[in-house]
Amino acid sequence: MTSPGAVEELLRGLAPQVLGVLVRWHGQFHACEDAVQEALLAAATRWPAEGVPERPRSWLVTVAGRRLTDEWRSERARREREVAVAVREPAYAAVAPPPEEEAPAGDDTLRLLFLCCHPALNRPAQIALTLRAVGGLSTAEIARAFLVPEATMSQRIRRAKQRIEAAGARFTLPAPAERDERLRAVRQVLYLIFNEGYTASSGPHLHRAELTAEAIRLARELHRLLPDDGEVTGLLALMLLTDAHRAARTGPAGELVPLAEQDRDRWDRAAIVEGAALVTEALTWSLPGPYQIQAAIAAVHAEAASAAETDWRQIVALYRLLGVLAPNPMVTLNQAVAVAMVDGPRAGLALLEPLDADERAAGHHRLAAVRAHLLELAGEAGAARAAYLAAARGTTSLPERRYLELRAARLTAER
Repeated sequence: MTSPGAVEELLRGLAPQVLGVLVRWHGQFHACEDAVQEALLAAATRWPAEGVPERPRSWLVTVAGRRLTDEWRSERARREREVAVAVREPAYAAVAPPPEEEAPAGDDTLRLLFLCCHPALNRPAQIALTLRAVGGLSTAEIARAFLVPEATMSQRIRRAKQRIEAAGARFTLPAPAERDERLRAVRQVLYLIFNEGYTASSGPHLHRAELTAEAIRLARELHRLLPDDGEVTGLLALMLLTDAHRAARTGPAGELVPLAEQDRDRWDRAAIVEGAALVTEALTWSLPGPYQIQAAIAAVHAEAASAAETDWRQIVALYRLLGVLAPNPMVTLNQAVAVAMVDGPRAGLALLEPLDADERAAGHHRLAAVRAHLLELAGEAGAARAAYLAAARGTTSLPERRYLELRAARLTAER
């Protein structure tokens, strides 16, 4: 017998390979993806009791291919009944190929990633389809991760597949002129999946470990397929260095513990060593990009023995470079905290002022939270308390809300 956990891990890796084989042979992404999901369900049910077959990928391809054949035969029969005309169509061949005819699995995985991040889809659809088709997660698992009903997520995935087919997307790598832009979308989708898992945007829990784990797994696969892409390397490094803090980010009751107060002995040192080595190597041969710079910042934090020993001047310099490469309000927010640690809280607060007129940041709870922190450092307890409470009202994450309310309550008690 094989444990269900081991079977689940194996199926996650095989899912994109099997889907890639079927789509490469038959097209019809929607039908092939549905067939693969049924094959995965059959394997998850049978393999723990019966054992993993000698060629698990071929087993899944065969089962999914039979599902396709049955579906097409049923559809053909329905059409024949409707028109009352016997139409002879060629029988579908057996779907399990000789091993020498199979394309490398990595080629299919990369094609799938590009297909799921097709420009015809919006970001939520790209994320959902990537988790389903490449990650091998069930619709129910994805729905639970994003706190939406399973029916809602099912409809989102169905519409995404329909849009891809309506756009005439083919199971090929994008043309060279489109490849960089599509790869940029793939990296962003994986990063968004990771961020949602690391700091859940809503709900009772700070982390959704299944999402961070899946994002890291897919980033590893993308790095294996594209080892010479510095930003893919930087993305994997950033995920590893960030996720290394996970065990120390919450207290016994699930409360949020800020970076400066974390027990660094609980950080995952193996992930820190791997992430730091990846970004250090990438920066020696690749032009620096936003993910590499963010990973370098994370490495500086991770390598400090204590919060007091953090090299804030180096972090400020890295944020300035990041602000040139990828200017956005979130970069400014983080830069303001670093500047405050070097030049004092007033200098950090000055950086925040322009964001009040930026519609991307104005009213966002993170702007209020950072302002509250800097006001507290500046000794303005009343203004800091009001800002903490404003931030608490703006977040839908219960751990974040409790943390912000606690900060406000402490300031009240100290008055």
